[in-house]
Amino acid sequence: MRLLVTGGSGFLGGALVRRAVAEGHDVAVLTRRARSDAPAGVSTLVGSLEAPPWEAIAAFEPDTVVHAAWIATPGVYLDSADNADWQCWSEAFALGLPRIGVRHLTVLGTCIEYAVTGQPLNEETTPLDPRSPYAQAKVGLNHALGRALAGSGMGLAWARIFYPYGPGEHPARLASSLLSRIRSGQPLLLKTPHSTKDYIHEDDVASALLTIARSRFEGAVNVGTGDGVTVEQFARLLAGWAGRPDLVMLPSDPARDPLDHVVADAGRLRSLGWKPCVPLVDGLRRFVESRAG
Repeated sequence: MRLLVTGGSGFLGGALVRRAVAEGHDVAVLTRRARSDAPAGVSTLVGSLEAPPWEAIAAFEPDTVVHAAWIATPGVYLDSADNADWQCWSEAFALGLPRIGVRHLTVLGTCIEYAVTGQPLNEETTPLDPRSPYAQAKVGLNHALGRALAGSGMGLAWARIFYPYGPGEHPARLASSLLSRIRSGQPLLLKTPHSTKDYIHEDDVASALLTIARSRFEGAVNVGTGDGVTVEQFARLLAGWAGRPDLVMLPSDPARDPLDHVVADAGRLRSLGWKPCVPLVDGLRRFVESRAG
């Protein structure tokens, strides 16, 4: 593939770029500034989503695009008014791609587009119920692109990402924040220890996105493992690998998490030939080792 990645210097976009290069694909990233640390063999296209460098993009001749760029700062992105801008920029960018010969577009959505039902979340049967401006912007973009790109000759895949973790994550994400407290010797009093999520390693997200792009899949597809893990299980594994399992503590009266059971029905993704290769126990060990020292 000749693959263009937006957000290619970010958490999941960066993992995708590394995996795509390792598999021998021709890769370009859209970035606001020239980067000296770009992986070898990656073309850097300087520009932004709101002002794409269309001449440079056309010269690269991508046949496939993965759109991973979006506001994603923990504690900010869910309620940010900037989500509306990202929705607008993303729509305009996507509508320009068929004109330069792009045959397939994968956009990163989010698992919190779904209503929380207590059951595995399924692309066809689980209703959508986006509560935050972030999730609402994602749903709005998906609907807008579905209408606007019909008959364009470019396929659209909507990849709903569940709960990624890994070395490239933001310091405020769950694994990083827990490990920081562990390393400082602070007790981990888990507010919602029974909250169950579908945690997926960044490398497995990258391989899933490449599988979706290679297959030219069209429609919504969950990017998750299909396995539910509680916050308590996650924290105990992480603390164990960090050598401080004694720091994990449970409250006498746990708080209720409104997103208490967010687990993928991963059947559609697996039907494309994908399977996760990084079990949580190994992923958290690798995560701890990556943060050594």
